[in-house]
Amino acid sequence: MDMQLGVTREDILARVDGWTPDIIGVSATFGQHDLMIHLLDAIRERADQPLVVAGGSLTVRNERLLLARYPHLLVARGAGEPTTQDLLAYWHGDLTLDRVRGIGYHGRGHGTRIHTIGRPRRTATVANRSQTDIWPELDLLADTFRHKGVAQLETSRGCTSYCSFCPRGHKGIWAGAAPEALPWILTAIGHVFGLHPDISRTLYLVDEEFIGRDPAAVPRALAVADVLHSHRFAWETSCRIDQVVRLDQDRAWHVERGQMWRALVNRGLRRCLFGVESGVTSILERFNKNTTAEENALAIRTLSALGVPTRFTYITFDHLMDEAELDATYAFQGRTDLILEPLPDLSVEEIVDGITDDTFVARHTTGKPFYHGISYMLVSMECLIGAAYTNKVADKGLTGRTQPTMGRVDADFADWRIGVLSRWAQRWVDRNFALDYTLKSLEKIMDDEPRQLVRSARNVLKRASYDLLGEMLGFLGSTTTSPATQRDTLGDACHALVEAKIEELRSEMSHVVSRLSRALPTERAALFAREHRRWADAHTWQLINAADTCDT
Repeated sequence: MDMQLGVTREDILARVDGWTPDIIGVSATFGQHDLMIHLLDAIRERADQPLVVAGGSLTVRNERLLLARYPHLLVARGAGEPTTQDLLAYWHGDLTLDRVRGIGYHGRGHGTRIHTIGRPRRTATVANRSQTDIWPELDLLADTFRHKGVAQLETSRGCTSYCSFCPRGHKGIWAGAAPEALPWILTAIGHVFGLHPDISRTLYLVDEEFIGRDPAAVPRALAVADVLHSHRFAWETSCRIDQVVRLDQDRAWHVERGQMWRALVNRGLRRCLFGVESGVTSILERFNKNTTAEENALAIRTLSALGVPTRFTYITFDHLMDEAELDATYAFQGRTDLILEPLPDLSVEEIVDGITDDTFVARHTTGKPFYHGISYMLVSMECLIGAAYTNKVADKGLTGRTQPTMGRVDADFADWRIGVLSRWAQRWVDRNFALDYTLKSLEKIMDDEPRQLVRSARNVLKRASYDLLGEMLGFLGSTTTSPATQRDTLGDACHALVEAKIEELRSEMSHVVSRLSRALPTERAALFAREHRRWADAHTWQLINAADTCDT
């Protein structure tokens, strides 16, 4: 049962009453802590107590809080398949609780009862390389399509990086599935697609890192792409930006990678997400990205020249940055020498050699600012529970209250002026988020010219966000770091600015709605028009997920 598909808490509890299950599994992600608490509280009131196991990224972040509140709860700390298998064996008395793989618990088990004693415990998780079945059930796929959702699949698990802002202990070391294991699941997914011809035949590979670091990484990536292409799927995925350019590698390495990226596009790669995160080397070092501003710039040029459709994540504000770093961030986002025109007539070797040549770059630049390629503008760092970056912020005495709803810790900025800008940028993001996400969702399920028109509409929002950042930086430069009594004055200036900018954006978006209403299918045009009306009629600057509604 998936609450994204219209299921309510009452529906879940009614199913529990009807089935009286022995074991209940709950998965929650960021923003769903309050829903999970309400559900677990209701289950706890039942006379016949089932065994309850909770998992998901947010649950792992809030493990200690949950185990303190629910002493009999089991928290799944890794991939769910081996944990589920072991829980069934535990239920039938074939395993003791301490042998159930990948759980946190507050006690010991005997039979089907858990007795709370001592401190919370953890069992060993299963290494990603030891898992042979990572394929999804397809029971919700048809319903997902009916709700205009998309099909997701993993071809690998884990990550190759250790970014400081990512508390990745539960994710494990990267491991990829064998390409020859894919055909049967792709055939099954294809049957469901066949019943929904209005949905773009695109698979979203939710791998954190599609390529990996194995010696056979390139041939494996190409083999996976071959299988996807042979089943007539377009596909999107994500990987680290250092899979494109690494200055510690030689020319042959870069040529091989360039040939790989061009081949992946020819095998149906519709778009790939890269976590650039910053164009400022000092910030990248703080984020432990193992890249530099130069490497990121060269990678963006390479991908665009090779014709790889891309999107990039970028963190504009972080709690430890200084004014010079924020100025450099703004400058990088506005660079027009990064997005080059696709050059299919040039060899990979010519592109690899050309991206460092100023004349080559000037000849082939599109002139588009880099922010056109950023998925979401004006993003602020979130101090997630357990992350190394959060520990750095705590060491500066800047952390505050824990917010379980988003698995994060409240924190002040080392430069309070940047904190004011960040808060007003977040209000801007939240004010426009539903409209922007509606456009993004429409883009995912469409093809050809309508999809390109939707992307153009998103660029209107991106340009407005970039202009807002530039003008706020002007306020920052004229405000001294002390005294902090200027906080209200700076906040008032930002408030007046976002009000003026949103009025300009309302006028521009009305023309966008007119264009899309003529280009989109009737149902989708109506969806966008409805969301646009809701956005245009809003007059508050309320933060999303600003506080934990459960007071936990």
